[in-house]
Amino acid sequence: MFSNAQNFKIDNVNVHSLEDSQKGGWKMLLKNIASNALHDSSARFDAPKCDEGTRVEVTKELMGWIEDREAPQRLLCMTGAAGAGKSALQQTIAGKCSKSNTLGSAFFFSAGDPTRNNLTHIVPTIACQLGLHNPALRDAIGKAVEDNPLIFKKTLGIQMDTLIVAPFQRLCASGGLDSSTFPHAILIDGLDECAGEDNQDELLSTIKHCLLDNDLPFRIFIASRPEWAIRSALDNDPEGYLYQLAYHIKLSDMYDATGDIRRYLWTRLRGIGSRSRDLRARSHLWPTNEEIEKLVAAASGQFIYAATVVKYVSERRSSSVDRLKAVIDWGPEGGQQTQPLELLDILYRNILSNAKELYEAVDTNRGRDFLLLVRAYQMNTECRIGGIGNPISYFNEIIGLEQEGHQDLCSDLHSLVFFREDLEFTWMLFYHRSFSEFLDSEFRAQHLFVSERRDDLHEHELADIVKSYFDKWKEIYGKYGFKVYEKKKEEEEEEEEEGE
Repeated sequence: MFSNAQNFKIDNVNVHSLEDSQKGGWKMLLKNIASNALHDSSARFDAPKCDEGTRVEVTKELMGWIEDREAPQRLLCMTGAAGAGKSALQQTIAGKCSKSNTLGSAFFFSAGDPTRNNLTHIVPTIACQLGLHNPALRDAIGKAVEDNPLIFKKTLGIQMDTLIVAPFQRLCASGGLDSSTFPHAILIDGLDECAGEDNQDELLSTIKHCLLDNDLPFRIFIASRPEWAIRSALDNDPEGYLYQLAYHIKLSDMYDATGDIRRYLWTRLRGIGSRSRDLRARSHLWPTNEEIEKLVAAASGQFIYAATVVKYVSERRSSSVDRLKAVIDWGPEGGQQTQPLELLDILYRNILSNAKELYEAVDTNRGRDFLLLVRAYQMNTECRIGGIGNPISYFNEIIGLEQEGHQDLCSDLHSLVFFREDLEFTWMLFYHRSFSEFLDSEFRAQHLFVSERRDDLHEHELADIVKSYFDKWKEIYGKYGFKVYEKKKEEEEEEEEEGE
């Protein structure tokens, strides 16, 4: 458990002095919080946030929702593709709420930090921050811990009821707390970085049953990649348990970040140039408009791509001009001495590895190789065989998957891929071009790489998939398209019926 509570501040409140003055219950609470998860924690000193003049529209919408205490939906869920800028937005909103004294609490999950990649500390951390806004509430929470010293070992729902719901309700009823002026925003970032789908679902369910069903005044803002737990809770078909209760912002679909990314790159790269010792970088001609547009196109709406480029180019011990050129020229076939997209690649490898582990752990997948299937879908999506891509239903049949097999395969990849309906067909597409480039590069994908080169196919199972694809494609509709394929299927079905 995290026990270094005496060394930090929350919204300028010195916890050390509080610890000296509080009873044993509050001291126990402080030993069970995750200070690294706070929006202003020293552990997150370089946390991403939105540059001035960027993400203005979505920030305005988020703040408008938080400030409107009368709006019917008290839960806002913002989902978006990997690298779409969710954490930067959440950090920006936390800062604005803190300045306006509306921030009740914030918790930033992080997969790489054992103090905040699980549910162990989230309720105590939220309770602690809420208690610091009101001495009476602080005392009530401390008393609740004193009365139940084993509370930190109880279920999430019991912790939430005991440490937050009951003390808050009792104080409001007695007049010791005015809920209309209490800082009411509760921010939770990176739900997808909490280990375990069941844990993510438990947190969402606990928020519903404890905070929403009890009609508390809090407005809860959750940001996450659109993975299983939050996606199923928000779905409308079948209707998830949060569908009617949540205001859902699909960041990647609702807000085009292209203009903001362009503005961000111009501002940051020119700033780097102005501080550079390289005369080429200090020139008003650097960077060029062509370079910026190439970067914007490569980002595909992905803020993490732009931020990674800026971080790489800003390295002080080398030329920013040469580094920018390396980024633009870098691809699957070259630039192997540099790693300009290292942070982005780590993100992709983590998502892909986690999805592979979850998919292959289910015995109903018939021992299929997850990476082989993903690579085959990529080849189909990008029309790499025969110059034409196949709708999902056709391609599932070609590679031997069930009718909805693509849904199971991509269940944990929704932050990287999406499905689009086009007339009667469904197509799988990638959010980011950089993800396809990642899959193509052994240097970037590392142990997750699967070769598609025909010369290498004999060394890999992918040969069976691709050969099946080629043979069936040529036999049925390689020359004539989908209508011939449909006619062929009808003829086969009629022959089967006649045979019966």
